[in-house]
Amino acid sequence: MTSQDVLDQVLADLAAEGAALEELVAPLDDAGWRTPTPAAGWDVATQVAHLAWTDEVAVAAATDKAAWDAVVTDAIGDPEGFVDAVALAGGRAAAEELLARWRAGRSALAAALRQVPAGEKLPWFGPPMSPTSMATARFMETWAHSLDVADALGVVPLPTDRIRHVAHLGVRTRGFAYAANGLEPATAEVRVELVAPSGETWAWGAEDAEQRVTGSAYDFCLRVTQRRHRADLDLHAVGPDADRWLDLAQAFAGPPGPGRPPGDTGLQDHP
Repeated sequence: MTSQDVLDQVLADLAAEGAALEELVAPLDDAGWRTPTPAAGWDVATQVAHLAWTDEVAVAAATDKAAWDAVVTDAIGDPEGFVDAVALAGGRAAAEELLARWRAGRSALAAALRQVPAGEKLPWFGPPMSPTSMATARFMETWAHSLDVADALGVVPLPTDRIRHVAHLGVRTRGFAYAANGLEPATAEVRVELVAPSGETWAWGAEDAEQRVTGSAYDFCLRVTQRRHRADLDLHAVGPDADRWLDLAQAFAGPPGPGRPPGDTGLQDHP
C-alpha cells in the first residue's frame, strides 16, 4: 500500500467512527445532550464540542499557520484549562448547531489531510505529525470520547477491527507514556500480541522478546485511552517493563489523566 492508500484507509475508518457516534447522539432530546459523562463537568454536548473543536484546530494546523499560531498563543499558560473552556463553551450551543459544526469539521479535516504534500508534517501540541498520524490520533480521540458518550447513555458499543488504529497508537506511544509521568522510558523490547474483535491476532515487536503484553485488543485500547482500570481488563504482562507499561499506558497527548477507578465499567448506573 502507498502512503496515500494508508491515509485513505484511516480516514475511511475515522469517518465510520464519527458516523457511529453521530447516530448515537443525533436522536437525543435536550435532556439527553445534557447527560453527564464520566469526564468530570462534561456532558454529552461538551464531548461532541471538544471533538468538533479539535478537528477544526487540526484543519488549521494543516492549512492556516496564522490560525494555528493563534490557538497556541491562547493555550499557553493553561493548556488543560483552555481545552476545558473551549469545550464547555462549544457545548452550550443548540444540538442542531453543534451537529452541523461537527459534521463540517470532520469533512474539512479529511479534505485538508489529503492535500498535505508528501513528506510534510503538521504542527501539533506534541511532536509534529504526518497526515496519517494526525488521522490516527483523531480516530483514537473520536473513539475514546464516543466511549464516554456511550457510558453516559448506558449503551454498549459494538467493537470493530477499526480499533487497530488505537492499538497501534498505544504501542507507538509507550515511550511517551513514561515521559508523561516524568520517568525514563524503559528500553527492553516488549512483544505485544492482541486478539482483535474479529478473532484475528495483531502483533508488534520482536517474536523472541522476553517481555510481553497479551490479551484483548479492545481491552488494550480501553487501557491506553484510560477508559478502564487495568484490574478490570483482560490484559497480561510478562516482565517488569511490560507490567509497568500497562500501569502508565497513555495514547493521548497531555499530562496523565486520573483514569477510572477499579470496578468502574461505565455502566453501573444503568441497570
